[in-house]
Amino acid sequence: MKAVVFAGTRTVTVEDVPDATLEEPSDVVIRVTSSAICGTDLHMYDGRTGAEPGLVLGHEPLGVVEEAGPAVEMVKPGDRVVIPTHLYCGVCVNCAKGLSAACLRVRPGGFGAAYGYAGMGGYRGAQAELLRVPFADANCVPVPGEPGDALEDDFVLLADAFVTGWHATELARVFAGSTVAVFGAGAIGLLAAYSSLLKGAAEVYVVDGVTERLDKAGELGATPVDFRQGDPVERIRDLRRAGGLPIGEESMCGVEIGIDAVGFQARDREAPERENPMQVIDDLARLVNPTGHVGVIGVYAEKDLHPAPGGHADGRLTVPWATFFSKGVSVGFGRTHDRRYTVLLRDLILSGRARPSVIVTHHGGLDDAPDLYRAFDERADGVIKAVLRP
Repeated sequence: MKAVVFAGTRTVTVEDVPDATLEEPSDVVIRVTSSAICGTDLHMYDGRTGAEPGLVLGHEPLGVVEEAGPAVEMVKPGDRVVIPTHLYCGVCVNCAKGLSAACLRVRPGGFGAAYGYAGMGGYRGAQAELLRVPFADANCVPVPGEPGDALEDDFVLLADAFVTGWHATELARVFAGSTVAVFGAGAIGLLAAYSSLLKGAAEVYVVDGVTERLDKAGELGATPVDFRQGDPVERIRDLRRAGGLPIGEESMCGVEIGIDAVGFQARDREAPERENPMQVIDDLARLVNPTGHVGVIGVYAEKDLHPAPGGHADGRLTVPWATFFSKGVSVGFGRTHDRRYTVLLRDLILSGRARPSVIVTHHGGLDDAPDLYRAFDERADGVIKAVLRP
């Protein structure tokens, strides 16, 4: 089968690799119809997180079951399914609590696993024609329709991007009527803003420095804030004052909720060509009102082969904990427990209430992957979310 393979820093190739096959009675093999490229893939593409050449990339698949092992009961060949990024067994103590990203059985000696992801279990990725899915009864999310229909792009985002954007709002405790600032207008940041609006947030600001991404934020109904035009914290405060603050809250012109959808590769505002892994956290500490909430969904890697100034190879950072403490701000972060949300968000799509595919900007076949990775990494050609169709 053909697959997208990490070949070295900023190099992916399309290669023939051995077909995915059933390895356990509880496995299925799916034929992939769509597989999205994620910002997390870029951490490996950039040579930062220790991916080894030969790794098949990708963790956002939608497809059709081609083969099913004899122990599989919930799906059968011909069923259309979404496969969440974080595979899980479904029965260990963490899975039983709904903590599917912390499964204790899928990565011996650790917890949690993901497809095509360095250090997360060695499972081959989904930017390929076929994908083996372990513990298939737990990991296959059935969806209706046929491959290539009007909901193809909506459903593929259930594998990761939409559920992760929604998870960000859960970490940050977004509620109806809240004021929200999302830093980062990549796919996850945009879908965190979109999810906040679905939950009834009164004001949603999205901070970024890429024109196409800011335009997309405005298209979703959020207020775009371009950090190239000055300090985004002060800009949001000015916008809130201009819009009129609630009576008695004039001294709190920040926001109730902040979301970091950037992570450890954040850019320094004063020198955007340089990374500053503390930039977003520092800004959120200044912006979020006393007793507010912060959700960190941007990746902070435990292993960084080329840390920026102020960062460390083991992921340590200097964080303004004293500011968060004195303000009484709660901070939530961590990987997405996909299966808490997949059925809910699937049904929002089916009801017509949600159309996350609005963020998809590019499509291609597997052979287009090298060019799409390059453009995505360079924030070029308007690439926000690219979907490969093997």
